[in-house]
Amino acid sequence: MKWQGRQGSGNVEDRRGMSTGRMVAGGGIGTIVIVLIVLLLGGDPTPLLDTMQTGTVESGQITSTPEEEEMVQFVSVVLEYTEIVWSKIFAGSDMTYRQPKLVLFRDQVQSACGFTSAASGPFYCPGDEKVYIDLAFCDQLKTKFGAYGDFAVAYVIAHEIGHHVQNLLGILDQVQSQRAGMNEKQANQLTVRLELQADFLSGMWAHHAQKMMDILEDGDIEEALNAAAAVGDDNLQMKYQGRVIPDAFTHGTSAQRKEWFRKGWVTGDFGQADTFKANI
Repeated sequence: MKWQGRQGSGNVEDRRGMSTGRMVAGGGIGTIVIVLIVLLLGGDPTPLLDTMQTGTVESGQITSTPEEEEMVQFVSVVLEYTEIVWSKIFAGSDMTYRQPKLVLFRDQVQSACGFTSAASGPFYCPGDEKVYIDLAFCDQLKTKFGAYGDFAVAYVIAHEIGHHVQNLLGILDQVQSQRAGMNEKQANQLTVRLELQADFLSGMWAHHAQKMMDILEDGDIEEALNAAAAVGDDNLQMKYQGRVIPDAFTHGTSAQRKEWFRKGWVTGDFGQADTFKANI
């Protein structure tokens, strides 16, 4: 991907120098007394209890390698590319694209969606409209999933930004409301459609980014397709469990993920993005 020497986004929040952990109160007399005082004064002790249970402690300087700093810059440029594309697409529909923040962290992080470890992989939190990524995942794409190339990382970022687009359009809220009345199998099936749409939006972004900024190099789309296949539910289940359980799918098969990314890439048309009515 063409990115070196290009401008990065100002919406990157670097928390790599912060240590986030749970600080559980001991439940002693002092804690009980404080909570009782707050209650007697007519206050809500919930924020106090939350503060006692979780906290973030800044550890100071960021220790990094030249390779990691290059990846920081790369991620920043990809985020800038997404901002340019989605701002234009939203403006074309008389809407305003609200730019999300992208948070870099190490090991574990606290978001509006809760406390999460890096083992969960990159994620989007609609509660604070931020994408979270531990840069170690970029190496894991190669070492654990066999997805090589910088555009494999760009695909992952664009997928999470796709969830932000869904959030701005009210799609995430609609899916959440529908899931509330479903059993686990039905809820998983709906989640798969949500994730496949984010794959489509990732491909749609690539389509428009290429037209607007000429960002692609030979092999980039293949890198994205390989990454999409690598993180398919069937591939991951077989790799780590030795068997495939379709009812437990939450993101879609390798073939489905490739298909919907490719469809977004080829058409660039949001009118083709309705995974919820498609025959999947």
